[in-house]
Amino acid sequence: MRRRWWLFRLFDIIARHRPVFGTPRGTLIIRMDGIGDMVLFRRTLDDYATALDTSVSDITVLGCKSWGPISAEIFAGYKLIIIDEHAFARQPFYRFKIGLLVRQLNVRRALNDSYFRRAMMADSLVWLSGAAETIVSLPFISEPTRTEFNYYLSQVSQIIDTGPYPTHESIRHYRFLSALAGRDYNPQPPKIPWRTSEGLEGLPYVVLNPGSNEYGRRWPFANYVEIAKRLTDRGNRVVLVGGPGEETGDYREALGHHENILDLVGQTKLPALLDILKGATATLSNDTGPAHLSIAVGTPTTVIVGGGHFGSFVPYPEETKPTNARFVYEVMPCYHCFWRCHKRNTKFDVFPCVSAVSVETVWDNLSQQVV
Repeated sequence: MRRRWWLFRLFDIIARHRPVFGTPRGTLIIRMDGIGDMVLFRRTLDDYATALDTSVSDITVLGCKSWGPISAEIFAGYKLIIIDEHAFARQPFYRFKIGLLVRQLNVRRALNDSYFRRAMMADSLVWLSGAAETIVSLPFISEPTRTEFNYYLSQVSQIIDTGPYPTHESIRHYRFLSALAGRDYNPQPPKIPWRTSEGLEGLPYVVLNPGSNEYGRRWPFANYVEIAKRLTDRGNRVVLVGGPGEETGDYREALGHHENILDLVGQTKLPALLDILKGATATLSNDTGPAHLSIAVGTPTTVIVGGGHFGSFVPYPEETKPTNARFVYEVMPCYHCFWRCHKRNTKFDVFPCVSAVSVETVWDNLSQQVV
């Protein structure tokens, strides 16, 4: 066990054994994951009530701060608790507060079906709930995480094997649901509810999402410039989006301060980003959260894919791939490196499997989606 696990252990034990009164009731579904993972899970949630023979009002979703600003609308009708997942994993007193909160819920059942997850986040929350029935999926286990996972897995009521790596997450969610219900549920394409939005005023626009929280997944700046040039030459307006710190270059300067270039990188909150994506003619994105959001709200979307864990999140398998989604990639022998790439000099370099995707391949796909 890591030192941090032992440091947190006393706080967890106290919270876990806090007395609660009344009959345990309801189901707690724990989602300690990123935006893209949440999107891939969301449609499955609507089948949980029937699968568990319960009501929607008895389901509580414990989610992450990273997608908290859009959670009220996306999870409308469900009880929702949002926590700072990173603080929970690092700060003892915050963790203790959340542990007490989760225990106080006094739920009858706690579930977690994420394959790629952290034991000290997702699995510890299942344990902290104190639920009589705790059901989790068999996670991806590496040697450094084996001891922690073995402990938490030994404490649960049921472990569901959703398939070997690299089974896609959308398939895993439906396999877990089917095991819970005792009958098969057919996998469906990802979809999230979002308000009607016309996006930005003015000319129709194409969204480019050139950033990522992982530098290696950022398709080169010069390539995005070339795509933006081709779009503006066709009369399209180009809107650049991304989170704070995801700036990759000055597109207006690179394109001669073109009037149809609108750079909003670092300037939009998550709800506004979803409005922009939903109102777009098309989206081009790296493999990151906004790509999944764009697909899930129905916008024609092209995603540039690398090989770190190819097939686990992107590209989508045929069973759950909606018609508005396209994935472009260049297969290399070193695929499935889990982003531990030995072919780049620094962490700021683009992964070779990402930079290998050509402008022409991307343009061939994107141009067919742009009206």
